[in-house]
Amino acid sequence: MFKWIGAIAGYMLLKRFYGAIMGYFAGYFIEQLYTKSRGKDSSTSYNRHRAPNSKNVGPKDFELNLLSLASMVIKADGQVNQTELDYVRSYFVTNYGKERANATFRTFNDVIKKREINTARIATYIAQHTRYESRLQVLHFLFGIANADGHISDNESRKIKEISGFFRVHFKDFESIKAMFFKEADNAYKILEIEKTATDSEIKKAYRTMAKKYHPDKLQHLPEHLQKGAEEKFQSVQGAYEQLQKERGFK
Repeated sequence: MFKWIGAIAGYMLLKRFYGAIMGYFAGYFIEQLYTKSRGKDSSTSYNRHRAPNSKNVGPKDFELNLLSLASMVIKADGQVNQTELDYVRSYFVTNYGKERANATFRTFNDVIKKREINTARIATYIAQHTRYESRLQVLHFLFGIANADGHISDNESRKIKEISGFFRVHFKDFESIKAMFFKEADNAYKILEIEKTATDSEIKKAYRTMAKKYHPDKLQHLPEHLQKGAEEKFQSVQGAYEQLQKERGFK
């Protein structure tokens, strides 16, 4: 656009053909500068606004943030439990390989561990960059850490609940996952996300809903280690349903 405006202006001012040529090239260079300027601004705007809504996050970033959340749960009681540390290391080695897991732990120790770990910042970052079902698997992993020593303390439970809040996980989903790690009379109902007053037909309907949510075939898009967590939850849902079948005597 600028080059043709320049050509016309050059011809009119100099009343010569070479004036049109000079105007054309002057307009051409102005157009190039304008295009580059707009491109830079657009790129900056795109990167600034796209990141918070993106559902893709680099593997290294995810692993470091996951390790940060794990450390919060481990330190929730004010002390570091070796059994829980071993659980986390085993999890990372099994799912990422020894070399990659060691690299993640080194980076964590060298950089992140020396800084104050902010629960809201890290949990919100993961919430912005992962799908809802992935965040459910992360909560399952965190409860697994807390339960590694055979007991989930109130402080550990509160810390995971706090993380769940920043994850924007529904309360019933949180209570369902939490119930999978406790042995209490009404846990089967909590796992299925229903009340104890639910009818047999409501229990069957809830089971179908939960089985669909956690069925491994529905979560093939998740990384392998998160699929494993989904399978464990699926088994818990099946176990809860079978328990209620026996207690109530329905098929």
